[in-house]
Amino acid sequence: MNKVTASAPGFLSAATRFLFFTGKGGVGKTSLSAASAIALADAGRRVLLVSTDAASNLDEMLGVPLRNQPVDVPGVPGLAVLNIDPDAAAEAYRLRVLAQLDAGASEDERATVREQLSGACTTEIAAFDEFAALLAQEGDGWDHVIFDTAPTGHTLRLLSLPKAWSGFLAGNDRGASCLGPHSGLKMQETRFNAALAALGNAAITTVVLVTRPDPRPMQEAARTADELRTLGLSNQRLVVNGVFHATVHADGQADPTARAMEALGLQAITQMPDALARLPRDEVPLRAFDTVGLSALRALLGVGPMPATVPDAAAGVAPLPAEPLSRLADELAAMGHGLIMVMGKGGVGKTTIAAALAVGLVQRGHSVHLTTTDPAAHVAQTLNGSLPNLKVGRIDPKAETQAYIAKIMATRGKALDEQGQALLLEDLQSPCTEEVAVFHAFSRVVNEARSAFVVLDTAPTGHSLLLMDATGAYHRQMMQQYEGSNNAAHIITPLMRLQDASMTHVILVTLPEVTPVSQAAALQDDLRRAKIEPWAWVINKSVAATGTTDPLLQARLAGEHRQTARIAGGLARRTFVLPWLAEPPVGVSALGALAAP
Repeated sequence: MNKVTASAPGFLSAATRFLFFTGKGGVGKTSLSAASAIALADAGRRVLLVSTDAASNLDEMLGVPLRNQPVDVPGVPGLAVLNIDPDAAAEAYRLRVLAQLDAGASEDERATVREQLSGACTTEIAAFDEFAALLAQEGDGWDHVIFDTAPTGHTLRLLSLPKAWSGFLAGNDRGASCLGPHSGLKMQETRFNAALAALGNAAITTVVLVTRPDPRPMQEAARTADELRTLGLSNQRLVVNGVFHATVHADGQADPTARAMEALGLQAITQMPDALARLPRDEVPLRAFDTVGLSALRALLGVGPMPATVPDAAAGVAPLPAEPLSRLADELAAMGHGLIMVMGKGGVGKTTIAAALAVGLVQRGHSVHLTTTDPAAHVAQTLNGSLPNLKVGRIDPKAETQAYIAKIMATRGKALDEQGQALLLEDLQSPCTEEVAVFHAFSRVVNEARSAFVVLDTAPTGHSLLLMDATGAYHRQMMQQYEGSNNAAHIITPLMRLQDASMTHVILVTLPEVTPVSQAAALQDDLRRAKIEPWAWVINKSVAATGTTDPLLQARLAGEHRQTARIAGGLARRTFVLPWLAEPPVGVSALGALAAP
């Protein structure tokens, strides 16, 4: 085998068999994992690149369709890419369980089992099963398996599942009610244990924590480092992606925007949390090009030639017809009440936009409940203060699960004897109980918006889509249960409220970059399939609005113009814009200034 070039970062020159790229959304995990896979394959290794993100854009980056089976990447001998598709994995899991039924099972019995296996927790377990298989025997044909993971909260849950399910299965010989026939899981117990062993083996598994030179993703990466160590994943490295250095002109001066951007990055790096400062570290410079295509990905890590500068074909087009955030707050306030769902790829600024809109609605005389479904839960940190008539909440998975278990034990378990209660409690220890509990909490929030403003800062795209799957599954279950009855016309499910344009307003947030815009467009398509129509787009951190003259930033503006032209070309019905700010908008006062009347 050939060696990776000497100029490659340390996590490549000492690459273990399994590499996990994880971090807050928007830090560049997909770009770095794809670039790493290409570099290792170019060095003669057999590499499998795996996406565990339901909203992955590896297909756009590599120019190949994503499937739930390995697909060779043209132009990179030895590299294949695989997407763990939750829906495809769930269907394969259902078929495996159905195959175990007796040959004499009736169609009604089979239909009952399929219905039992239609929920969100089955989808999660099926996707996890595919993931565990790669860590166990099915990854044997590859020199390296590289995982491009979903944003942090979702990934931590995924990486904790081998331990959770191994422990649950070890003490449970019965059926898990949310999964139907328990043998479907029981037969995978050996695989789960092998996955757990592989994750904890520092000789074969490395976690690459990816961050930007920015305090918030660094704080999240530090928390992730600690949580992963608790799970037994101690072999960690840090990559600071997108490190920017301002160009100094002949007169010794630098563009003010560029100077501010460089200073913020340097401050974040020098003040990074101790949990990160102790790790071996690589820095990847901010590049002038979009990381789409093989040549750009080879250049990203400095192991290939830099692509030629792309002419700014959009420089002469009319500016995007976008309005300020204050106008968006005005229009929402006029509705009087409702659910405002702020959605998008991780790292695009959903929390900032959600908090600014909530403060803006309070400024306009309304009471607002600002809450989040994001496991990272940065809402309180972003507000950094309180405001009369603004209630701040969080759908906390652990707290919701405990409350849900207590409720079930107090109702369903009330009539059971001591042994029956013990069996029910054991069944409720299943990790998938959390998915059910979070859905119930989400349903309460949706219902609250019937008479007040609720601003919901959602989790990054993939995690939110799983929650939407749970909402859809519940809707189908209720419709089937009451089909033909007199009560059917009076049933209103959470999905129906989300589809009600007079009550729910979905705001898609994006950066003016190719990946966030593509993922916002894909999310919009998913929502429309569920008959939920997005109401507006917000373009966050627009560098074009700063008037920068820095050469590297101006080169990146070519990409920004192309993306705003895409949005103006029909992606969004309404568009609002927020410029890049030298001072991050943290605190009630700063947020209020973004959407002030």
